[in-house]
Amino acid sequence: MCQIPAPAGHETALTEFVLRYVQQHQAQWRMHPEVLTGEQFQDCIILVFGRPQTAVFAHLDSIGFTVRYGRQLVRIGGPVAETGYRLVGEDSRGKIDCTLVVDEDTGALSYDYHRDLDRGTELTFYCDFRETDTTVQSCYLDNRLGVWNALRLCETLEHGIVAFSCWEEHGGGSVAYLAKYIYETYGVRQALISDITWVTEGVQPGQGVAISLRDSLIPRRAYVDRIRRIAAASGIAHQLEVEGSGGSDAKELQHGAQPWDWCFVGAPEDNVHSPDEIVDKRDIESMLALYQVLMREL
Repeated sequence: MCQIPAPAGHETALTEFVLRYVQQHQAQWRMHPEVLTGEQFQDCIILVFGRPQTAVFAHLDSIGFTVRYGRQLVRIGGPVAETGYRLVGEDSRGKIDCTLVVDEDTGALSYDYHRDLDRGTELTFYCDFRETDTTVQSCYLDNRLGVWNALRLCETLEHGIVAFSCWEEHGGGSVAYLAKYIYETYGVRQALISDITWVTEGVQPGQGVAISLRDSLIPRRAYVDRIRRIAAASGIAHQLEVEGSGGSDAKELQHGAQPWDWCFVGAPEDNVHSPDEIVDKRDIESMLALYQVLMREL
């Protein structure tokens, strides 16, 4: 999945991958979901299992760059930019494999390539996927790991909703209508955000999945405390995160008209929004294990 380009606003290729994956694997899942997709959901997907009480949101999109005029680039979301990063894409004249250039004086972004690229072409980090006994490292673990977690969760899920959203890295926009549809159709109003967070001085790799008590937004404490109690009783390794910045698909749930409860539960990564994002495998394992328990207990 990390090799599939899906910058915010152009998630189609990853949407098609997820739909193929569901079609090919759902026969082995405990329950067969209702698959909701199509123009009314744009490039988003909703999977409905049994009698849902809780929804999991995982965003499909990634950060990247858009070709402007001449050789200028503008950011999609908040990618780290360093001269020499390898960028790939495709325009009307074929495949592209170019180099990012950052002006030392102004910080302006451009690309180095043997020809000019079509305006509006999206470029993403070249995928150099590395795996050791203890870690995985690649561009776009944020949020391909969140999508992976959601798809693996589907294997054992009996009751719940899994929603794959778009645009999260560049302002959001899709969760508002997904949340409205889910609430009005199924009465579901509690959510888990399957996304990837940061390694910080308080959240360390290998210590378990992070339960976020707050970021730039503050979830309802009663709901988060329920999740903390379930996590503690499960014995699954986890950490508590407290941040004053950052956000996720949860912002549209909290700002929406429906009374959604939400909590961000995700593995921490280092080298955030770079070609070298890295996550400890123990944290990936604990993330999936905790989601399985939460979706049974909530």
